[in-house]
Amino acid sequence: MEAFVIEGGHRLSGEIEPQGAKNEALEVICATLLTTDPVRISNIPDILDVNNLISLLAEIGVKITRHSRNDYTFQADELNLDYLDSHEFVRKCAALRGSVLMIGPLLGRFNKATVAKPGGDKIGRRRLDTHFLGFKYLGATFCHDEERDVYQIKSDSGLQGCYMLLDEASVTGTANIIMAAVTAKGTTTIYNAACEPYIQQLCHMLNHMGANISGIASNLITIVGVESLHGATHRILPDMIEVGSFIGMAAMVGDGIRIKNVSVKNLGIIPEAFRRLGVRVDVEGDDLVIPRQEHYVVDSFIDGTIMTLSDAPWPGLTPDLLSVLLVVATQAKGSVLFHQKMFESRLFFVDKLIDMRAQIILCDPHRAVVVGHDHALQLRAGRMTSPDIRAGIALLIAALSANGTSKIANIAQIDRGYEDIEKRLNKLGAKIRRVDD
Repeated sequence: MEAFVIEGGHRLSGEIEPQGAKNEALEVICATLLTTDPVRISNIPDILDVNNLISLLAEIGVKITRHSRNDYTFQADELNLDYLDSHEFVRKCAALRGSVLMIGPLLGRFNKATVAKPGGDKIGRRRLDTHFLGFKYLGATFCHDEERDVYQIKSDSGLQGCYMLLDEASVTGTANIIMAAVTAKGTTTIYNAACEPYIQQLCHMLNHMGANISGIASNLITIVGVESLHGATHRILPDMIEVGSFIGMAAMVGDGIRIKNVSVKNLGIIPEAFRRLGVRVDVEGDDLVIPRQEHYVVDSFIDGTIMTLSDAPWPGLTPDLLSVLLVVATQAKGSVLFHQKMFESRLFFVDKLIDMRAQIILCDPHRAVVVGHDHALQLRAGRMTSPDIRAGIALLIAALSANGTSKIANIAQIDRGYEDIEKRLNKLGAKIRRVDD
């Protein structure tokens, strides 16, 4: 295993550009399974989760052409359907959470799919009920293979469009149901659908492939089934989670940083969330400029009560950035309550920040109060382990601002979501080394 060694206290300055969006990449790459024609996708992030998914597609017979590091063409015209039922395929799916997004397109095109419990971050329960209920509404049936602990999903007579009200606005659930429904017979209406930019991008790409999807960017999506889809080209948006991570770094240790080509209109409430912590975020064209923050003061609500930041379905604040915002708050002036509603284990990394002298009270698995001391109580270096992607990048930000040299183990978690992160930050003035642990 590898680790990062971080020499804290160095100010960062210059320009940095975000990679393509990880979550969008996983969705649109799986959508290429819906057609026999080639689909070309650019701005694909070169990160572990995405590369593992691409390798999995290659193993089931997808023809993959790599034009450059971030530009691929996928053609799923000769798939090995027998491999989809193999022990090897099930084992690999269980190690990659993104593989769950293969279910919808396989079910939509071939009327069958095999489901194993997927891997991914250990951040609490991440149930698949919304996916299964959506497929059931469309006419699919389930059979549990207890020996292999997998589900066989099939539809003998083909999927049939219908009205459905989702039990939660699940992003991956919505994406899976959309991909299953685009070639179903009749009209499918999905209410309480997720409407994140990732979902919007998926719908736009599918429409370019010949699908008939309306209601994009709302929580009421209508899909009129079509006979088949054709090829298309698509460019992935900048990763808004990486943009938020860079804002956090710039606030903590920046000496003036420009984040270029961020697609401001698709960032939603993210810049405003940092402004509520007192961080100055300027918009210049499609760039964000974060000047050096000598001090940043936590805002309060109009009635004077303590600031609360909580996650919510889009256009609310994405849960993927609460870890970064929490770290930034440790050096603010003032106090803030963080309420992580969606995952019950995501705040458990704060014990590592407490060891670094952060003033944090973990109220319960979902809530933490951070008392900021306006840089008067500098974090101290330490040894830590990255439990998941987002906590990993939050710990890296903390280490960059700490006094001394820190070591973060299990950085494969960070590599799952951030492309060449140490090289890119070192160009801004950071001192990060990748070592064998």
